[in-house]
Amino acid sequence: MKRLALVLLAACSAPAPLPDLVTAERLERDGDVDAALRAYREAQVTCQNVTPARRRKEVCARALIGEAQLLENAGRTAEAITAWAALPARTAADPPPSAHGLYRAGVLSLGLGQDEVAWTYLWKTVTDFPDEAFAGDALGRLLQDGRRRDPRALFQVMSELLPALEETRIADNLLWALADLAEHDLDDPESARQLLDRIPAEHPGSGLRDDARWHGARLSRQLGDGAGAAERLRALVATREVAFGAGSYFSVWLDDAQLELGRVLRDDLRQYDDAVRAFRRLAEDYPASILHDDAAYELAVTQARAGRTTEACQELARLAEKWPDSKYQLEQGPALARELGCP
Repeated sequence: MKRLALVLLAACSAPAPLPDLVTAERLERDGDVDAALRAYREAQVTCQNVTPARRRKEVCARALIGEAQLLENAGRTAEAITAWAALPARTAADPPPSAHGLYRAGVLSLGLGQDEVAWTYLWKTVTDFPDEAFAGDALGRLLQDGRRRDPRALFQVMSELLPALEETRIADNLLWALADLAEHDLDDPESARQLLDRIPAEHPGSGLRDDARWHGARLSRQLGDGAGAAERLRALVATREVAFGAGSYFSVWLDDAQLELGRVLRDDLRQYDDAVRAFRRLAEDYPASILHDDAAYELAVTQARAGRTTEACQELARLAEKWPDSKYQLEQGPALARELGCP
C-alpha cells in the first residue's frame, strides 16, 4: 500500500522543471546576463526532449521568451527585437508566444523610431493572431501612434480590415477604436454612435458592451436625441437583472446609468413621473451606491420642475437630514430650498 501511495503521489505531482531553464532564471535574477543567455539557449535545445508534446511546446516557448525578455531588460534592444520577432517562426506559429513576440518587437521598434518596421509587427499581431490578448494591445498602440500622424488614413485602414476579422475576438476592439477616431479625430459623433451600437448588437459578450451603451447614450444627448439616450441607458440598466440572476457580474456603469436615465427623462424628454421613478429606483436597486444623495437632489429638482413644491421641499429636507455632508448641502440644496420657499 505504501508503494502504491508513492506511485499515485508521483503521478499527481507537477512535472519537474527543466534544469537548464531553472538555471537560466536563477542567473537572470543574479544579474549575470551573459551566463543567463547561454542557459536560456541551452534550454531551447534540451526542451526538445520534454514530453508530452503539449508541455514541450510550453517549455520551449518559455525558454525563447526568457531570452528575448532578458535582452530587452538588459537594454540590448536591437538583439531583443530580433529575438522577439523570431518567436512565430521558432514556435511554429503557436498563437500566444507568437503574438507576444510580434507585439514586443513592434513596441521596441517604435521606441527606436523605426516606425514602418514597428507598424508591420503590430499589424501582423492584429491580423495573424486576432484572438490573442496581445492583438488588443497592438491595436491600442496603433491607435495611439496613428491618430497623431493621419487619423483619417488610420480610420480607413481599420474600416477595411474589420470585415475579415468580424468573427474574431479583436472585432469589438476594432469597433471601439473606430468609434474613438470618429468622435475625437474626425468630428463625426453620429458615425461614432453607430459604431458603438454595433458592439452590444454583434458582440453581446464583449467586455466593452456596457461602455459602448454608456458612451452611445452620451453621444445621443450630444446629438439632441434624448429618446435614443434613454433607450441605450435602459438597455444598460437592464443588464442588472441578468447579472443579479447569475450572481456574477455588475457593470460599473449601472448606478451611473440609472441616475443619468432620470436626468434624460426629466431634462430631455420632460417625462417627470418617469424621471421620479428612475431616481427612486437607484436607492432601491443599488443600496451600496455612492450616488444616493445625487439621486435625492435630482429628485427634488424634478419635483420642483413638475410644480410639486411640497414634495420637492420634503426631498430637500430628507437630503439635509440623511446626508448632511453631501456636496449638495454646500450650495445647491439650500439655494433650491430658498427659491422654493421651503420651511
